Amino acid sequence: MAATASRLPNPGPIHPAKVAKNGIKPSIARPIRIAVLDPRDHEAPAILHEPRQYTVNDAKASAVILISGAGGGVSGPAGIYPSLADKLAMLLSIPCIRLDYREPAQTSYCSADVVAAMDYLAGEFSSKHFILAGWSFGGSPCFTVAAREPQRVAGVATVASQTARTDGVTMLSPRPMLVMHGTGDTCLSPRCSQSLYESYGHGGKKELKLFEGDDHGLSRNAVQVESMIFRFAASTLGFKDALGDATVNIQAGQDLAGSRTERLKEMREGHDLEGGERL
Repeated sequence: MAATASRLPNPGPIHPAKVAKNGIKPSIARPIRIAVLDPRDHEAPAILHEPRQYTVNDAKASAVILISGAGGGVSGPAGIYPSLADKLAMLLSIPCIRLDYREPAQTSYCSADVVAAMDYLAGEFSSKHFILAGWSFGGSPCFTVAAREPQRVAGVATVASQTARTDGVTMLSPRPMLVMHGTGDTCLSPRCSQSLYESYGHGGKKELKLFEGDDHGLSRNAVQVESMIFRFAASTLGFKDALGDATVNIQAGQDLAGSRTERLKEMREGHDLEGGERL
């Protein structure tokens, strides 16, 4: 576990780069370590974002967990996770975890990390309903945990997901699913997300969004992708009134990360461009 341990002093960006320049007071955010009780019995590194004022009723007993690719990391595709986590905590008053892995690219261990993160949020915030969002390899633990936790996982959103070890998608319906992919992805074919969309079956709400010519992290459409995940989480968790608020819509659509170069910097600092992940 030396690779994980080396990240702890510098887990990655805590807030998006431009949050201060936009005059926004960010969420309360800090690195945490989540105990995972399985044969490895280690701690998963993560960054927790929590509302400045929290009540379980305002949060509708809900939370979001953001999961990265084959090398782990906490910045996500095109560096959207710090911004997305801040917005979820600030605008919807729900806690959010940007989860790293103990053993990247190992579905069984990464799935245990996700379940442990859900248990942590349940203990700290009384969270009962969860949205899981995953990038690339991260789709595998998302769908795996969703299949095992039908009462707690309310919906799944993915960016450029793989199809390997995603059999859980067939058990997701009628819970909502959002899958997005770039047609210019050179790591994983957009056919992967199309296959997930088809495997979901019938009886629930599913959406497939293909971005013409975009890369594995959807860096050309990062602001729109972030907004789509925010709206998916808000709608699925019952915050439809908030989505009708003009101020919320404006703030949810703000670019707090910046240019593609700045986003790549956030991904490198968040350890997301490891394990074979690339744009």
